[in-house]
Amino acid sequence: MKDYIEYNDNYDRGSYARSTQPSYAESDTTAYGNNATVGTSIFSGVMTRVYTWMAAALVLTAGTAWAVANSPAILQLIYGNQAVVWVLLLAELGLVMGISWGINRLSPSMATALFLLYSVVNGVTLSSIFFAYSIGTIYQAFAASALTFGAMSIVGHTIKRDLSGLGGIMIMALIGLIIASVVNLFWSNAVLDSIITYVGVFLFVGITAYDTQRIKAMCVAAEQYGDAAAPRRVAIMGALSLYLDFINLFLYLLRLFGRSRD
Repeated sequence: MKDYIEYNDNYDRGSYARSTQPSYAESDTTAYGNNATVGTSIFSGVMTRVYTWMAAALVLTAGTAWAVANSPAILQLIYGNQAVVWVLLLAELGLVMGISWGINRLSPSMATALFLLYSVVNGVTLSSIFFAYSIGTIYQAFAASALTFGAMSIVGHTIKRDLSGLGGIMIMALIGLIIASVVNLFWSNAVLDSIITYVGVFLFVGITAYDTQRIKAMCVAAEQYGDAAAPRRVAIMGALSLYLDFINLFLYLLRLFGRSRD
């Protein structure tokens, strides 16, 4: 039996950008919009789990970031040694790649544990935002991110149009955004930085809708296999995708709001 998911997630920690290119069996591609009668109750349950795990991961990330930012000892341990920072960044990359590429081999419990561990490590590295931005700006960016994410996730969940055709365009745009971000690390051009920020916001607005529709299709496709663990694996992969979408959107909006106060 073919795996119900084949994932290829590329995650760039420098800009929190990631691309996702799922591959389904041909029989699974009809899941968009036209299979509402297939496993409706279980489908709803899987989507509920997606958002529940995503929310839990965001809470863990926020709580960890706040705790680290308020602990001088931990801050000294992390930012007093460049090697520790690199270890954390590589750990983040390894965890995302491990979950994404190994989802069909990992048990649902192990995938969940790795996802939650990743959210904690991510919180440690995100603790730096409390020193770069005011608490008011962080709250404002979070509120804007939550409202925008919620609206676009609803669009992706309810729209009848198949957004998969836009996926390739957004992936190419994301690659361009990553390249531009790397270039600007050395160039430090204010105009390019502004362009990257605005493009990043609009790009992840679109990716949120695209990912939501894709996860919706995955939920239905998972029901067509006899593997009882399939819906749980889909829930974790879906939560990871939407979690990354939210974090990216939040960070770009944070840069935007932070710049407007300068």
